[in-house]
Amino acid sequence: MRSRVITALLLLLFGLPAVVFGGVFYFFLIAFFLVTAAWEYAVLFEHVNTSPSRLMVAGGVLFILAVRAFQLELFAPVFAVFILLAMAHHVIQYEKGNETAAIDFAITAAGLAYFGWVGSYLIDIRGLEHGGWWVMMILPSVWFADTGAYLLGVPYGKHKMVPRLSPKKSWEGFFGGVFTSVVGTAFLAYAYSTWGPLEITVWQGALLGLLTSSLSLFGDLGESMVKRQVGMKDSGALLPGHGGAWDRVDSWLWGGVIGYYFVLWMFPG
Repeated sequence: MRSRVITALLLLLFGLPAVVFGGVFYFFLIAFFLVTAAWEYAVLFEHVNTSPSRLMVAGGVLFILAVRAFQLELFAPVFAVFILLAMAHHVIQYEKGNETAAIDFAITAAGLAYFGWVGSYLIDIRGLEHGGWWVMMILPSVWFADTGAYLLGVPYGKHKMVPRLSPKKSWEGFFGGVFTSVVGTAFLAYAYSTWGPLEITVWQGALLGLLTSSLSLFGDLGESMVKRQVGMKDSGALLPGHGGAWDRVDSWLWGGVIGYYFVLWMFPG
């Protein structure tokens, strides 16, 4: 627990200025986590005798994120080009004798889509009006859920939620995380609307917390599914107490999409 807290505080120390200043600082913050997570993703699949391209997944994600951040009009063609390049790469690998090339292509393409396309919504949030404030509401709503689930699930968890996939997760922890996120995000909505520029009600904040906490769990479980199938406990060892970069951003990926469209839906103007 101590190492988790220290790592979280260090991440906050370096991450908060990047969120506040935005631009290239925020881009490098998000790109660091997503590119590293994409690399870990490719490495994980190597444990089941497949060979996705680490460089193509990680490098492609970096390029896709950069285009999304700075040249949005090129995003669709660039994303399509990387999928085609992935196919061409693995066709060549098959001709060289790689018998898993077709599966490798599917893994590479999925990595580009998940960490590049889906991950780029974390970039989009910062591009909204008052984007820094929205980042500091949407991501904490996910962190509230993680913290509540851990603090309440460990001592009080009795009823297993997904015993095959993640034996330590309990319904008590899940509902504790949802409650913590709803209350915490409602408080942020009150604070940011009172002392900040956001025009969001407490009830809207509570709804955001409910959505992110209940749905972003699938990001965590999705990574657990991959780790379970390849026989690994963590995606890496980058962050003491947290594991790898993917272990840290698994719920961010879902929270980013949910939060972005929540803002567009609730505040269309």
